[in-house]
Amino acid sequence: MADFIEIDFLAVETSKSGDAISLRYSIDGKEAIHVIDGGFLDTGDKMVEHLNLHYGTNHVNHVVLTHTDQDHVNGLRKVISNCQVDYLWMNRPWLYAEELISSFKTWNSVDALRRHLRNLYSAAATLEEEALEKKIPIRCALQGTRIGEFTVVAPSKQRYLDLIVASGKTPEAIDESKSDSFGRLLSSATRACVNLVRAAWAQENFPQQGTSSENEMSIIQFASIHEKQILLTGDAGREGLQEAIDHLGALGILEPKLWMFQVPHHGGRRNVNTDIFDKWLGQRLTAPPDKFLFNAICSSAKADEHHPRKSVIRAIQHRGGHFSATEGRNLCLSFGKSREGWTSVPQWQYPEDQEED
Repeated sequence: MADFIEIDFLAVETSKSGDAISLRYSIDGKEAIHVIDGGFLDTGDKMVEHLNLHYGTNHVNHVVLTHTDQDHVNGLRKVISNCQVDYLWMNRPWLYAEELISSFKTWNSVDALRRHLRNLYSAAATLEEEALEKKIPIRCALQGTRIGEFTVVAPSKQRYLDLIVASGKTPEAIDESKSDSFGRLLSSATRACVNLVRAAWAQENFPQQGTSSENEMSIIQFASIHEKQILLTGDAGREGLQEAIDHLGALGILEPKLWMFQVPHHGGRRNVNTDIFDKWLGQRLTAPPDKFLFNAICSSAKADEHHPRKSVIRAIQHRGGHFSATEGRNLCLSFGKSREGWTSVPQWQYPEDQEED
């Protein structure tokens, strides 16, 4: 069988967007299957059905939970319950209670802090329990870890620990971290209150404030398979994407040429900005290109009025990207393999306006 790559973004359709991605590739005739996030609980059933229907198996080599939000974790419970899984990759804050204890004022017992963190991240803790019950090995996925053909390029361990302390879920953290988290929560709450203004080609506007610490914990994975560069971002923000590009530079990949870019956090504006797009996707073009330079795929629900943001769609198209979003349908990007009955997806219409603030 010829070598190939298939990347599937499953529709996660609730009032909120979510991520559920499966990936299969063959190198020298040897196949591997990854599942990255599982959406909500009902999405997990769809993922199991998709694996059986389109991959012809319920054997998954690697299951990766990018971070602990419920729109990523809950569906994976169905995957580990109904599939033969070789490894589960997830970062668990409670494993680092001993290293974190000095950063918290009100906790002087490592065991108590560990229990507290498990309660705060209860969905991920439940996934851990169910995986252990099935004797599925669980591995951490911090910067430098290899997951099949993929390398984790962010977060580094130290940055991950800092993010746990800064998280709005851990209000007992030191005052400086509490203040930072509170500011981020306020900006998140006002995210929907934006005005749209007309903008010419290549004009870009992004808010100054970034995304939450919880989103910044996301595992970012990079691979080059059959000379096709793939970046899987979860809900990572600007800090994580910067850390990831710095790590690639240290590995000798100074100017990535992505084939597939997962649009972070369902197309949220606070996860990206012009500088981040310049580094990952290249400089803005002076006019729309004659052909697409890369593929950008966004997991967003039809009912989610706030994703994807127009400024994000525009910025991707400014760099020659083909932008597509799930919006109630499954999307597949493939190389070396076709799928009967699936049709090509047109480019999203270029937004003539963008968010003002």
